[in-house]
Amino acid sequence: MDTGLYDAIHRRRDVRREFTGEPVDPAALRRVLDAAHAAPSVGMTQPWDFLLVRDADLRRRFQAHVATERQVFDAGLDADRAAVFSRISVEGVLGSSLGVVVTYDAGRGAPAVLGRHAIADTGLYSTCLAIQNLWLAATAEGWGVGWVSFYREPFLRDLLGIPEDVRPVAWLCVGPVAQLQEVPDLERHGWRSRRPLADAVHADRWGAPAADV
Repeated sequence: MDTGLYDAIHRRRDVRREFTGEPVDPAALRRVLDAAHAAPSVGMTQPWDFLLVRDADLRRRFQAHVATERQVFDAGLDADRAAVFSRISVEGVLGSSLGVVVTYDAGRGAPAVLGRHAIADTGLYSTCLAIQNLWLAATAEGWGVGWVSFYREPFLRDLLGIPEDVRPVAWLCVGPVAQLQEVPDLERHGWRSRRPLADAVHADRWGAPAADV
């Protein structure tokens, strides 16, 4: 059994502070994007696109927007939760080597998308699979990835000139890192702990434990 994939899965972290900012190797970037582009997709639509954002002004403007949205979230927390949140970084926009914005185009392959007739979100799920492939490939390269989710989609669409009918699913901070943390940030800072696998596996019907897990 080749344990390389399992190793990458368990080493993968949502990185914020550990980026070095060093330029990415073009060949490695091509491998990472090729892995993302190899993801399975509903009806073979490949509904994703990848915007590589290196421009310093665009990144500063996005980072300022993220900081504002962080304040909005923080204002809704109680005192104990706010104290924990204050220790958690939510982005590495300026510290990473580049941003990779992954988008979803629901119109690609439409109207007859094989496999999407009953579950409209399968195209969005396909895009998330591309993101996971990218993340694992970057981990295998020794890079870090941080998924920034503190943004409003219309702002990012306007900032990068994304068409109105294309959805910006993720801004990923990507690049070399000094290290990958052994324990995920949210667990390390006390925001939430990982559930045991046995609690997440059910046998035949919801709530029935699986004896072999």
